Amino acid sequence: VQLQASGGGFAEAGGSLRLSCAASGRRFSNYNVAWFRQTPGLEREFVTGIGWSGRSKTYSDSVKGRFTVSRDNAKNTVYLQMNSLKPDDTGVYYCAAAPLESYGSNWQREPNAYDFWGQGTQVTVSS
Repeated sequence: VQLQASGGGFAEAGGSLRLSCAASGRRFSNYNVAWFRQTPGLEREFVTGIGWSGRSKTYSDSVKGRFTVSRDNAKNTVYLQMNSLKPDDTGVYYCAAAPLESYGSNWQREPNAYDFWGQGTQVTVSS
């Protein structure tokens, strides 16, 4: 599956942005999807994950209550609605996918658990 992330940009603290991750190739509902973010000098950080049907979701503590992940398998797209943005949310956001057959029953928060990655989209939040 090929992934393409979009929707990044600039926002003021307290503002909102909506990211999209469009998939092509194999059947998208066969994959769990996650969003990671990365700032220079730091490791890629797990932000949120969404299960194949969209019913199961998990969030990092740093974004819980502010970010919402969703997916529309008919459109092969996962969305990340980011509200109440903070300067600490600045970074390059990546969507990633892992096939269900190799995922396991617990949420995988390490980058190496995901086989497919989008190219990343920059989010910059000013104070």
